[in-house]
Amino acid sequence: MLDLYVVRHAATVPNAERRYPRPGEDAPLSRDGERQAAALRLPRAGTVYVSPARRCLQTAALAGCGDVRVTGELREAEFGVMAGHTWAELEARYGAAPARWTTALGDPRGTDGPPGGESGAAFHARVQGWLDTLPPTGTAVAFTHLGPLLAVLRLTVGLLAAEAPTGTAAHLRRAGTAWWLVSLAPGT
Repeated sequence: MLDLYVVRHAATVPNAERRYPRPGEDAPLSRDGERQAAALRLPRAGTVYVSPARRCLQTAALAGCGDVRVTGELREAEFGVMAGHTWAELEARYGAAPARWTTALGDPRGTDGPPGGESGAAFHARVQGWLDTLPPTGTAVAFTHLGPLLAVLRLTVGLLAAEAPTGTAAHLRRAGTAWWLVSLAPGT
């Protein structure tokens, strides 16, 4: 049996601004994010996977997870024209299109996504590729972003949507090929 904990990184200034990250942006945790990360209670044993983003590496370190495997498959989705903008800015410029783009990005079989960004299929294939490398037994902890956290929930237990503020931790369990959600704890 495998116990998998998937954690959305702690808060950053762009999160507080409700802005999609810019290409190449590597925002550090805010003071609130540092507090949030230090408050996480996760298993200390097992393999720790971390997105290469500084905010994920900082979250893992402050949560007490030291020996990590930096894993590119856990990076955030590529948002194309949405990057660097708030939702209000996107709606003012593109109308209803951003809602269609995010819906497409959330579809594991979707061939569309934000212009200049990843398609739903490409994004989910990347996350599935990482899931396929996990060991059959033991404990694994992954520090990632909202997009990959939601993709993991879609790909494993079929959960289509969830509220997952910064610092949220999903605990999943796998036996053979069967996955189930043990808990989904929002960050504080």
